[in-house]
Formats: sequence, structure tokens, C-alpha cells
Amino acid sequence: MKKNFWAALAMAAIVPFSASGQATEKTVTSPDGQTFLKVGLKDGRAYYAAGYYQAEKDGKNQEMTLVEESPLGLVANFGDFSQGLTWVADRTGARDIRYDLSRSKASRVDKKANEFTVRLANAQKQEMEVEFVVEDENIAFRYFLPKAGETGSVRVMAEATGFRFPERTTTFLTPQSDAMIGWKRTKPSYEEHYKADAPMGERSQYGHGYTFPGLFRVGGDGWVLVSETGVDSRYCASHLSDAKDGLYTIAFPMPEENNGNGTVEPAFGLPGHTPWRTLTLGRTLEPVVETTIPWDVVEPRFETTHSYKGGRGTWSWILWQDASINYDDQVRFIDLASAMGYEYTLVDNWWDTNIGRGHMEELIRYARSKNVELFLWYSSSGYWNDIEQGPINIMCDPIARKREMRWLQQQGVRGVKIDFFGGDKQETMRLYEAILSDADDHGLMVIFHGCTLPRGWERMYPNYVGSEAVLASENLVFGQNFCDDEAFNACLHPFIRNTVGCMEFGGTVLNRRLNRGNDGGTTRRTTDIFELATAVAFQNPVQNFALTPNNLTEQPAFEIDFMKAVPTEWDEVQFIDGYPGRYVVVARRHGTDWYVAAMNAGKETLKLEVELPMLAGKEVAYYHDGKDGRTPSLDEAKVGKNGRFKMELAPDGGAVLKGTAR
Repeated sequence: MKKNFWAALAMAAIVPFSASGQATEKTVTSPDGQTFLKVGLKDGRAYYAAGYYQAEKDGKNQEMTLVEESPLGLVANFGDFSQGLTWVADRTGARDIRYDLSRSKASRVDKKANEFTVRLANAQKQEMEVEFVVEDENIAFRYFLPKAGETGSVRVMAEATGFRFPERTTTFLTPQSDAMIGWKRTKPSYEEHYKADAPMGERSQYGHGYTFPGLFRVGGDGWVLVSETGVDSRYCASHLSDAKDGLYTIAFPMPEENNGNGTVEPAFGLPGHTPWRTLTLGRTLEPVVETTIPWDVVEPRFETTHSYKGGRGTWSWILWQDASINYDDQVRFIDLASAMGYEYTLVDNWWDTNIGRGHMEELIRYARSKNVELFLWYSSSGYWNDIEQGPINIMCDPIARKREMRWLQQQGVRGVKIDFFGGDKQETMRLYEAILSDADDHGLMVIFHGCTLPRGWERMYPNYVGSEAVLASENLVFGQNFCDDEAFNACLHPFIRNTVGCMEFGGTVLNRRLNRGNDGGTTRRTTDIFELATAVAFQNPVQNFALTPNNLTEQPAFEIDFMKAVPTEWDEVQFIDGYPGRYVVVARRHGTDWYVAAMNAGKETLKLEVELPMLAGKEVAYYHDGKDGRTPSLDEAKVGKNGRFKMELAPDGGAVLKGTAR
């Protein structure tokens, strides 16, 4: 079909052949006509640029370019598709995007997009296509290589793909770490610190560039979120290089990752394509927070015969640590889950030795008698880091893995949490996919920890229910500096990390002191209401909260009632207000119920008047920090008929509104 299409296109002479060095450029707009994409060729090199149209007083549209002319192309083992290119042909089309996805931030997506594909040839007449999807405020693109002669496979040696921003741009990025550093040599694991509003020319902390996603503020003209999606066993995960003259390029994994196992360069069979690179462009942060582009352009990798359900869970390890991985303490957290009406309890590392398989079978039966299902922890590895927490040497071995998953299914375990991956090579992507596929064969859900960013996986894998890939709540126990920075980080994630993929954060800490007795260790700086707000602001279909049994009697009853009712699966998200690292107000809908979460990372009280049209004129439950900014309070309030609502956010404080729109 593709061959016939291109033959017909050439006969129709829709696009003339262009000699190398001749400038050729096409402009494609989004369905609403506001977002533009330019694709061109200069001096044998392909490029693209993107932005939006802004209406002027004279009625004309001014182009607001947010991504300047940026390179396209790749270098394969059998040919160079980054230079010496000619424009062979192009085509445009339309795409209807419709799907249901309960495990993401929008349960139903129904939109239209425009498509543009350009076919390029290099000096040896070898051909490559660049496929673009242009939505309102979103752009995705990828490369396609056809089968050429007897060559049936390709090794991609490098990509020219880049993202060039105007000089006035500032960044919100987190660095790619050195390989084989950190706890038991398990990095990179996407757990580095962000810098907000940093200059582009600043070198990354480790000199390896930055992890996806990356957020860029183009002066006062708008925002761009850059990421990738559709990464599976057929490619590596990529990241951004350091910038040079405003240009970031695609960087492949480091050779040292996963203890040197696996190639740096990805390879796939022909015909085949690369993952999608994505851009979200907006005048404001609304398109960034609400984007669904990571899931719009991917398809399920396999179908399932099982039914998977999101939900809430308890997790002893997050505050009680390794010493809690024993039969009696796990019973206490199963009882806590039952009292909260939660669906799950996560049993963390060392259960194989501290509890043992025989007693684990008893624990599983006890949990199910309390209407609680279990997730069990595993290490991913056996030969690429120094992890000794068990169980190990199972999930990396296909024979042992299948045997173990068969046992888990027989015992009635509902899911697994797999930790310590430490790499982005294609070999590691194959492991992620193999685990998900084998787990689905046995009706098991999968959470990844110490891992890479999910890249469209909520739609690609039906049993995938979360990834950490962030400096998550466990770090609050490890050092006071993490507690001191909690509000800053929490006010970043809804704009960056969590907007492109679910985030297994394990938050909502209600203990003031972060240890077993609530009487020692690090000290939480945020208010209780701030912590309640994170349960809404952070999205993951299975969220294991940092609640402990003492919270049932030590916290105000309304806080516990809130945590009993808060959902983890949402139908819709709306950006209300905020600025990355300073404050955020975001609304999520579950059925007819709206939850509005607000968090303040500033050191001064923040007075806001927000617009909530979905709750205009409605009575709402208003959770706030009291007049003194530290006393958790619950009041009845009413949103104005015009949808406006005034709130005050204490330093490191928050607010939540809950109301029903009918």
C-alpha cells in the first residue's frame, strides 16, 4: 500500500523533486489553525520549526516561534540521513484520535489532528520518511526507514534530532546522572534535582545532559514541553544533550549503563520506525498540564484477557523501613488498608527471607480475607548492579521469572513492584517489556521503581500501573534537605514529570516526624493540607500512600475521611493557576466529583482568586490550613456564581476543594 501511495504521489507531481542545496519548506497547521509546524530543507539538511499564531490588532496573525529551526535526521549503519538530503515527496492527511484510558489523566480522549509526512533521500538515493502529527498545541514526529534491497535491519548510530530555542529561553530541567553511581551502583534512575528558570547555557550537573521531560519558558511568549513516547523493546530511551547555542540534541544512553551490558545504539528490523518525539506548545501552562500527546500517538503492544483495577495502597517501608518487613508489621498495614477501604498493600524488599514463602502464602490469605490484595517487591537485576535486597536474580531471568509469576498467580497476588533498573539501553527496554508481557500472562499488574520515565506505557501495556522515575517521597526519610525542598519539588511535578506519565510517588505523609514512632528522624515542613493536596495533584493509578497506623487516631478525623475517599483514577484534569516551583492549582474530575488541589512552595502567604467554572455556584468542602496557617481545618464554602473563589495558601501550605458538578 505504501509503495502504491508513493507511486501515485510521484505521478501526480504534487511535490516536485528538490535538488540538494535548494530550500524547500512546507507549513502545516493544527485543526484549530493556531499551532504551526514548518518543515524544510536547506543545504541538504532537514529542519523543523514550531510555534503558534497570535492575532494582531490589524487582524493579521503574527508567528510566535517557540522552537526555532531545529535539525532532523539520523545516521544509520548503512547510510547517512542527516546531510546531503533531497526532498522527494510529501503528503498531508487527517487523523481521528479516540481512545479510553482509565490509567492516565484523561479517561476519554476524542480529538482531531493533521498529519504531514515528508520523504527524503540521501546522496546514495536511500530514503527516509519523517512523520509528523500536529494537534492543537501538540506536535509529535518520528522517522521511518523502509526496507532497502536485501538489508533487513538497521543500527542507528546517532540522531541529528534537535530542539533549538530562542536566546530568551529559561529551563526547568533535571540532569542525567553518571552511570553506575548512587545506591549500590543503580543510577541513572531519574531521581536528580531540578533547577528552575535556569539559563540554557548552564552545563548539566554531570555533563551528560538532561532527562525527559524538559520544560522551557520562551521569555513572555510561551512554554514548550519536550519529551518522547512510544519507546519499547525496539529502541533505546533517549535524553537531551547539554545546549550549544540554544540547541539541545537527542543523546543515547552511556556505554557504562547497566554495568556495560548492551549496546548504546538501538537497532530494529526494516521496515521500521523510531519512537515519537513530542512538543507541547502554549501561550500559558494550560496545554502543558493538560496534554495527552504521550498517549495520542501510540497503540497497545498487546491485548489482555485480564481486568486490572487501580486503587490506593498502604506501604510500611516508606516510613518504617526494612525492619517492618516481617509478618506482624505487614498484618498491621493490611489492617490499615482494610480500615481505610484501600484495595492494596505493598510488601517491600527482603520479604523472601524476613517472612519466607510459606508465611507469605499465609499473609496473602490473610490479606484477601480482609478484602486487600498484595503487591510484592522484587529487584530487577542479577548482573548489572550491587543490589542484595531480595528477591534478586528472578525478574532478569526469563525462566525464573515465568516460574515465579506462575506462583504469584496461584497464590492470588495482584501485582509486583520491580526496582533498580539503572539504564536506558535497548536491552533494558526489552527487559521492561518482557516483564510486562510475562506479568500479563499471569494477570499481574506492574509498578516500576528506580527506573526510567514511562513513555506512553499506560496505553501500550494494559497491566502497567506506575513508575517512580522522580525524586519521590522515600527521600524525605533519608535527609532533612529533602524535607526542606519538598514543597518546591511538589510544585514542579504537575508541570513536568507527572504531565507526561503516571508517577508512583508514595506521598501524603501525615506523620510530622518521619520515623516509626513519629518522634524522631527528619521533620516534615509542609502542612497536613499540603499533603492532602498531593494525593490529588500527583497522578498514578495505583498510589501507595505514606500513611501509618497511628494516623488513624492522631490526625483529625476529616483528614482520614478525605484519604479514605480520594480516588487514584481520574476522568479529566484542568490547569487552574501556578508557576513551576512556586505554586500550583490543579483540578481533577472523578465522575461528577471535582477535586481542586493547591500547593504553595513560597515562604510567604499566597493570596489567590482562582476561576473554577466547573463548580460555579456550588457548595464545596474547603480543606485549608486555618487562620494561623498551620491548623488543619475543614469548612463548607461556596464558589461564586461567576466561578471565582478566593483562597490563602500558607508557606509550605495548601488547600483542597471538593465539590460535585451535576
